[in-house]
Formats: sequence, structure tokens, C-alpha cells
Amino acid sequence: MSTIAAGPDPRRWRTLALVCVAMFMTVLDVSIVNVALPSIKTSLGVSDTSLQWILIAYTITFGGFLLLGGRAADLLGRRRMFMAGLVLFSAASLVCGFAGSIGVLVAARAVQGIGAAVISPATLSIITTTFQEGAERNKALGIWGAMGGSGAAAGVLFGGILTRYAGWEWIFFVNVPVGAIVLALARPLVRESRAEGLRGFDAAGAVTITGGLALLVYAISKAPDVGWGTGRTIGLLVASGVLIAAFALVESRQRSPLVPFRIFRTKTLAGSNVAGFLLGSVIFANFFVLTLYVQQVLGYSALKTGVTFLATAGTLIPVAGISQALVTRVGVRPVMAAGLALITGAMLWYAQIPVHGSYASDLLPGYLMMAVGMAFSFIPVSIGALAGVEPHEAGLASGLINTSQQIGGALGVAIASTVAFTHMHTLLAQGRSAPEALTSGFSLAFWVLAGLGAAGVMLTLALVRSSEVAVEADAAPAAI
Repeated sequence: MSTIAAGPDPRRWRTLALVCVAMFMTVLDVSIVNVALPSIKTSLGVSDTSLQWILIAYTITFGGFLLLGGRAADLLGRRRMFMAGLVLFSAASLVCGFAGSIGVLVAARAVQGIGAAVISPATLSIITTTFQEGAERNKALGIWGAMGGSGAAAGVLFGGILTRYAGWEWIFFVNVPVGAIVLALARPLVRESRAEGLRGFDAAGAVTITGGLALLVYAISKAPDVGWGTGRTIGLLVASGVLIAAFALVESRQRSPLVPFRIFRTKTLAGSNVAGFLLGSVIFANFFVLTLYVQQVLGYSALKTGVTFLATAGTLIPVAGISQALVTRVGVRPVMAAGLALITGAMLWYAQIPVHGSYASDLLPGYLMMAVGMAFSFIPVSIGALAGVEPHEAGLASGLINTSQQIGGALGVAIASTVAFTHMHTLLAQGRSAPEALTSGFSLAFWVLAGLGAAGVMLTLALVRSSEVAVEADAAPAAI
């Protein structure tokens, strides 16, 4: 049973605005670093091998601790964990900005990831327990999804602007005042809730799943560099599999498990997590590959690269309102399938990229298709992943969908990198020019991502049931 005051919270829309800002900040930090890497490399004098750890360290802890962060919110209090995550994330951001060596920067990025792993599921569970299931919650999740989706695209833009005019340190410093403001407003605006019926802490489950997921993210993140068939990669994947299998065994015998497997009996929840996994793999890899193409083949600066992504971020936000309304009217499955189909179409468009491409004819149509596809998929995936969830399991369900997307994202980037650069090296060995080899490699990667998107469409149609999601309209319109 969850301790939540009866009746709708009169501050619920202000609460939503606050947690959306926090969510935007954590999602932004996934992509904002990409365009600043060359400046960080020059400033700190580090090699490419060491430089990639700035990304990997954040990804490992973010993906690895999400389930634990989500369940901790249920047990210890959603507002309390939200505030704790903000403190951790903001403090780590400050250290990142002042870092004078790659070691300090990587360590601080890892702590940032833990903070984000606490904040992300807490924001979603706060929304779930603040808004009743139905049209009003769908509207709230539509706004939340728009902020999260636009954060991924806006990160490239803001990263370019801050790196160009303020220095790479400010991609981290900017989080500090934002985090401080959100923290100051959290106690008066966010209502505390926790699952009182839960007893005990599943330490064995927490250790095995966190270790297993962290190893999995690390293995797939490093695979493009060391090779998928090497003993190191295979060994890490096996070790990860053993830990995850141990977690399943522990959970089946626990009286108060970290993840009660009965939650997957709702087909729409399970199907939405599968779709979220594939969605994350395509979205993360898309931004990664596109950024490389625009900078390394077209020769755009960090700032100009960021500006090109404004079309995606700016389109996604207004379309999110349409997506939310359609989910309420026609259900989760058709909107989710349409969104994934549009994303698949964008990947097919990008697969045709030429060596001498132009923004208007070769990039913009894909950017716009991607924006609509993201709005039509992120929002129904989030709604479906919370279908039928009791308030006392809100943090768990939130942690699950965030984990699915983050693990999918890490795998998608690893697969796209392996495909693109393996094909590039093959063509270089055959005497092709660097721009031609790079473009061909990126094109092949987009074909693979299109296949993942198409799989997402088919699995959505097979697994998701709109009838399991409450979408009835509210008796009275909500006032914001």
C-alpha cells in the first residue's frame, strides 16, 4: 500500500513542471557531451581511448543503477530520493566542470550517472502517483515524454553553443544552478509518497542485478573497440549473464523481491518495455551516427551541428500534445506502432546519405520524420509501461522502462559503431577515400537501425494491448 493523500493534488501541474526540468537535465547530459569531446581532448591532453570513458562511465552507472534507484524511491520515499539524486547529480556536475585530469572527470561522470539513475525513475513514479491513470495522466506523461525526447536532441545544440562560447566546462556547470533551483522547490511542490506495505531490502537482488547490468553496459560499450568475438567481450557477457541469472533465482525465492516478476503479467507493460528497448537502441545510435556524419563528413562545426538538430527538438514538443491526445482517443498500440514506423522511415532516409550532402535536402526531412516518430513512440511507451501498475510499484515500473531504454541505447550505439567502422576500414583497405568510406559505413549502420525499428513495430503489434491501459477522458478539463 502506498501513502498518498486522497484526492488530486492541487499542485500537480507545478509538480510536473518541476520534475520535467530535472528529467530534461539528466537526458540532456547523455548527448550534450558528444560535441564537446574534441575540446576536452585538447584541454586535458588525453588519448581517444581515454576520452571515450567520459561517455562510458556515465552510461554504465546510469543503466546499471536504474532498477535499484526506482525501487529505492518506492521504499524510502519518491520525493526524498528525487532530492537525493539532485544533490548527487549537481555536486558531480560541479566536480566535472573543475576537473583538471581525465581520471577526476571520469570518476565524477560515474557519480553523475548514479544521480541520474535515481532522478529518472523518481520523476516518472512521482507523476504516476500524482496523476490518476487515464486522460490526465496521459497528458502529464505526454509533457514528460516531450521533455525527455527533446532533451536528447537539444543536448547536441546546447553542447555546441556552450562549447563554442563558454568552454566545455560549462556543459557541466550549467547543471548546478538548475539543480539547485529544482532542489529548493521540490519540498514545497512535490508530495511525498512511499510504499508502506514493502518490508525489508532485497540486498542480494540489488547487488546481482546492478552488477549484471553494469557489466552488460560495459561489455557492449567496449565491444566496438576490442571486438565482439574477443575473449574479453565474451567473458564479460557471460559474467553479466551469470549475475542476471542469479538475480532471477534470488527473486524467485525472495519474500520481498526487488522485482516481483508478476508485474510482467500485464502484456502491455511487458511489450512496452520490449518496444522501449528497441526504441532506445535506435534513438541513441541515431544521434551518435548522425553527429559523426555531420561533423566528420560534412565538416560542420560543433555549433553548426547543434543548430541542425534544432529542427528535431523544436518539432517534437508541439507534436507530443497530438500524440498524447491520440493515445487517449485510439489507444496505445496504434500510436506506438506509428511512431516506430516513422522512426524506421527516418533510418531508411538517412541510409541514403551522400558524401556531399546538404542540410535541406538530405538531413531536414529525416530530422522532421524523427521528431514526429519520437513523439509518437516515447509517450505511448511510457504510458504502456505503467499500465495497470499499483502505486506501491510505481518506482519499480519507472525503473524498468528507463533501464530498458538505457540498455537498448548502449547496445544500439555499440552495434552501429561496430557496423559503421568495420565497413569503413574494409573500404579504406580497398583504396576508397575517407569521406566515401565513412559515409558508406554510416549508411550501413542506418540500414541496421532500420531493421531494429521494424522489429519494434512488429513486436508492438504482437504484444501491446490498448485495452489494458486506462484512457477514458476526465470528467472535467484539467486546469494548468
